Amino acid sequence: MSGFDKREEGFEKKFAHDAELEFKATARRNKLLGLWAAEKMGLLGDEADAYAKTVVIADLEEVGDEDVFRKIRGDFDAKNVDQSDHQIRREMNEFMAIAVEQIEGDK
Repeated sequence: MSGFDKREEGFEKKFAHDAELEFKATARRNKLLGLWAAEKMGLLGDEADAYAKTVVIADLEEVGDEDVFRKIRGDFDAKNVDQSDHQIRREMNEFMAIAVEQIEGDK
């Protein structure tokens, strides 16, 4: 195997590893976000866990975060939870940072 081939293989492995970490961090972020939203809606215990799973599943609708945002926004509107779009997006960003930290700590 030439040096170029080894380098290419290294880049491919790093890309796959980074993609896996991003997927895991996003799923964990969505679970944390779902638990936060559940608390805001007054859900506890098993209900909160079940709701968090629906948030994780909502992320499979399309690429990006808008499907998760729309789910939380719609559920908050239906339950008359007073949270701004900015607050929801800020929580999404904060939970992503926490999720990345947790994933990196699991290594």
